[in-house]
Amino acid sequence: MAQILAPSAQWQMRVTKNSTDASPLTSKMWSSLLVKQNKKGTFRSSAKFKVLAVKSENGTINRIEDLLNMDLTPFTDKIIAEYIWIGGSGTDLRSKSRTISKPVEHPSELPKWNYDGSSTGQAPGEDSEVILYPQAIFKDPFRGGNNILVICDTYTPAGEPIPTNKRHRAAQIFSEPKVVAEVPWYGIEQEYTLLQTNVKWPLGWPVGGYPGPQGPYYCAAGADKSFGRDISDAHYKACLYAGINISGTNGEVMPGQWEFQVGPSVGIEAGDHIWCARYLLERITEQAGVVLTLDPKPIEGDWNGAGCHTNYSTKSTREEGGYEVIKKAILNMSLRHNEHISAYGEGNERRLTGKHETASINTFSWGVANRGCSIRVGRETEKQGKGYLEDRRPASNMDPYVVTSLLAETTLLWEPTLEAEALAAQKLSLNV
Repeated sequence: MAQILAPSAQWQMRVTKNSTDASPLTSKMWSSLLVKQNKKGTFRSSAKFKVLAVKSENGTINRIEDLLNMDLTPFTDKIIAEYIWIGGSGTDLRSKSRTISKPVEHPSELPKWNYDGSSTGQAPGEDSEVILYPQAIFKDPFRGGNNILVICDTYTPAGEPIPTNKRHRAAQIFSEPKVVAEVPWYGIEQEYTLLQTNVKWPLGWPVGGYPGPQGPYYCAAGADKSFGRDISDAHYKACLYAGINISGTNGEVMPGQWEFQVGPSVGIEAGDHIWCARYLLERITEQAGVVLTLDPKPIEGDWNGAGCHTNYSTKSTREEGGYEVIKKAILNMSLRHNEHISAYGEGNERRLTGKHETASINTFSWGVANRGCSIRVGRETEKQGKGYLEDRRPASNMDPYVVTSLLAETTLLWEPTLEAEALAAQKLSLNV
């Protein structure tokens, strides 16, 4: 198991309820993320992901593990709901907890709540109240039991969505009859980079220095090639436990960079699942003492950036004759290239340079099996005459509500003029 080279907090992930043989942790020790079972091979507690202990200044273990791992189910019907929302930057995640009187199965059973928007950059101090509307529920892999994570969106007390609430507009688009009828599927490839605490330099890299050139690290194994595997694996299991539709994970081209995939997801669900998966990753890296960044180009120079490639299909593209529908969708996307780029993430111009498996940010292109294009169509899709397309433009810090709904709007609701369509088809060599 690859070791996590973090210069600060020590931690372990355990599934045993009691730990009596733990030894003091010193500042020179590096802990890995361990998932252990008891002798019978079954979990002894419903909480699957747990903090082992807190290290005090004198090096002794402060044993709060029993309380952290306590299963409340036999003692009370009450549960803990962690309300999660997107903060003022549009990429940061915030959360707070509240007690709910009994287990719930649907967001409509949960009360609305509020928070101080002036402390998140989402409201002025003289009118700071922002209201949380519960929208999606996931099981809580940190607290276990019947406890839940709640994805919320944000509104003024008068019921108007605040500017950073991108879910509201996305839900409107996904409710359009034409969009509903096409059952849009999304598969999102979320890339991210792990950084060493304090120095903010990629995990596994020598501080102030660089590893060997790219090539050996993609999907690799080995202590000199794979950095942070335990975080990736812990996150994978946490997502599965939570009910997130995670479909895979892999090490990326730049060392210290990883990717997980979510989907296929239908409509607004894609955004809910990505945001919850990001929250879980933030919590796991927090416990590991590692910094998570979604910067699209965390290291300048001859290193790959981080994207959020979005695979997209509709009922029509998945049926016979779907390849022609895909080409029409690509044509529409070419005509709204600038609108998409402006909504696809901050700092994306540092990533979309035409190098490192990207297309230029200034030019729209498409191709079959070409990872240097804006839009890639797979060989199997071309062969079968139906399937999906991959939009390779979104940055790793993109808002999935914005990207998924914009793809649906551009390809299903927006209609170009005949003249613009003909010119674009000629330019892109698309016989639609």
